[in-house]
Amino acid sequence: MIILIKLAGFLFLFILVLYVVIQPVLGYKVEISDFEAELQRINENRKKFQLTLVLALIHNVSVITLTITLFLVFGPPYNIILGIVLLICRIGEGLILISNDKNYGSFLKIAGKYSSSDSAEKSSLIDLARTTTKAIGSRFKFAMILWTIGNLAFSIVLITYGVAPIFIGWLGIVASILIGLDNVIGLKKPNLKTKTSFRVLLIVGGLSAISFEVIIGIFLLFF
Repeated sequence: MIILIKLAGFLFLFILVLYVVIQPVLGYKVEISDFEAELQRINENRKKFQLTLVLALIHNVSVITLTITLFLVFGPPYNIILGIVLLICRIGEGLILISNDKNYGSFLKIAGKYSSSDSAEKSSLIDLARTTTKAIGSRFKFAMILWTIGNLAFSIVLITYGVAPIFIGWLGIVASILIGLDNVIGLKKPNLKTKTSFRVLLIVGGLSAISFEVIIGIFLLFF
């Protein structure tokens, strides 16, 4: 069991570094504003784009692996119902992200066509890229709602059974609520994305989620 606990701690930190640091540095984007520039960038850096897809797959498989590990450690030994909620939601999250990145990979083909097309065809390809991005963004928000539910279940276990310092569990609950609100609002009221209050919610929610995963990762890995 101790090996599984250490593995869970490592995966929390590994997934976070991949998602927050490495993938953005390489140019991975969930949302795109300037499609013309983005398609040109992808076509000029095709190997770099392919690397981001490989890292995205590693990230998503790691999410599923982490979920199974957390279920084995904190599910049946403590609360099987909350464990099943965690298992279903976070595996669902991982599978949606895998599907999303398959669609994101289609940008490589679109970018290749874009570079050798005339003006009319370029406009059509930009529209295709915009439609694809919109679909990816909607599914990503739904995946994050699943993250919210799964993380909430996990945090409740941490608090209820005292398996970690109580502040870690409460931080997880706060992060879950904020990320959940952010993504539900993003799905239902996308026009609010430009509002200052929405941006504050996004920043605070993101920072709380990062803080939770760093702290729980370190705790499971070293304590």
